[in-house]
Amino acid sequence: MREATRIRGFWQELGLPGIIDVHTHFMPKQVMDKVWAYFDTAGPLTGREWPISYRTGEEERLAVLREFGVLAFTSMIYPHKPDMAAWLNGWAADFAERNPDCLRTATFFPEPGAGRYVAEAVETGAKVFKAHLQVGAYDPRDALLDDVWGVLAEAGIPVVTHCGSGPQPGAFTGPGPIGEVLRRHPRLRLVVAHMGVPEYREFLDLADRHDGLMLDTTMNFTRFSEEDAPFPREELPRLLDLGERIVFGSDFPNIPYPYAEALEALASLGLGDGWLRAVCHDNAARIFHPQG
Repeated sequence: MREATRIRGFWQELGLPGIIDVHTHFMPKQVMDKVWAYFDTAGPLTGREWPISYRTGEEERLAVLREFGVLAFTSMIYPHKPDMAAWLNGWAADFAERNPDCLRTATFFPEPGAGRYVAEAVETGAKVFKAHLQVGAYDPRDALLDDVWGVLAEAGIPVVTHCGSGPQPGAFTGPGPIGEVLRRHPRLRLVVAHMGVPEYREFLDLADRHDGLMLDTTMNFTRFSEEDAPFPREELPRLLDLGERIVFGSDFPNIPYPYAEALEALASLGLGDGWLRAVCHDNAARIFHPQG
């Protein structure tokens, strides 16, 4: 069966108009090429072989998502050094202008002027931000980010944040550093990428304490993820309780398995069609209000 047929059948059986994927990567070609080269070498931040399943040109990748019935997606970008974030934001703004089904994405780095360019991105229409504490190797409590978190908390714009310690821990990953940020900025709408793998319980606890915290399902429950960091099945009832604060993410195109597997892994949890509808579409639609 063609993969698009499997995926479209999945959301059609749920009575959905399609899928909203809050965690996809579109980047300038030279940046994406470097990201893929890093995965090819099984670098220290991945720690294992990681073949890229959808290594094609940008237009072909866009066509694949649309054929799958993905109604809205993101262009998750992230800097690893100063003087990179504002340039990435400019590229992402242009990309979203050319592709209205992409939720306009922006990012930041702890550097002078970060508060200014984040405020500019908010004022000009950014709908979601990306923070990658593992790759960026920065402390989210850095004073250079005080204005950034304040602006984003005030605007209520979600920040998809890789703050869990998987696949390899970083100096500032785990629930502690980002938890302090949430205490300082309780109105911040934080989306914990990958459900905080492998600190699942700790991030679920953090969600219990902060109503604005959400979790995305990126790579979770797939065979690839379960091999290294299986989700504790006794915590599944908590996912049901937090059903309105969980959103679907795929990590497309940088995944080592078919896109359909991510959706089928969610269905295999047995949490019900209502939960699947909320996670795969309704929650993100309520938060992001994608065009169309």
